[in-house]
Amino acid sequence: MTRFEYHHDPHAPQATIVAPSVFAVVRDDAGRVLLVRRTDNGLWELPGGRVEVGESATDAVEREVAEESGVVIKVLRLAGISTDPSHLIASPTGTETRQQFAVCVHAWPVSGDPHPDGSETSDAAWVPVGDLADREMHPTMRLRLAHALTHPRDAYLE
Repeated sequence: MTRFEYHHDPHAPQATIVAPSVFAVVRDDAGRVLLVRRTDNGLWELPGGRVEVGESATDAVEREVAEESGVVIKVLRLAGISTDPSHLIASPTGTETRQQFAVCVHAWPVSGDPHPDGSETSDAAWVPVGDLADREMHPTMRLRLAHALTHPRDAYLE
């Protein structure tokens, strides 16, 4: 089932929860970026997801990246934090609409070859920076990625 994502949409439902999530900008020795393709909407994005109760942000992103892409990572540093209250994600059942509180980190691949999990992701790949514009992404994900690549030493806050 497809989740519903809203960005600056006046018809979006009211948020019911603020949900912490974390995503990783993982680059290999060739400078390529690890991306995954969502099964629910077909969009490409940085691997990551929700922080579960009892997890640190670092533990969560390392778990999520390995689950979604098959790549084991080591977190290096903060890339940025996104807390835009007009970016909402509604569950397909309508039981929850979450305002994302997204932490984005830079990370290094330790081991593994990209492959989808078949559940949340239908593809996982190392993508050359010059080919990123060809990948269909949600505008908020593209913004996070663009900032992390153009200002790799400066964390953003939005």
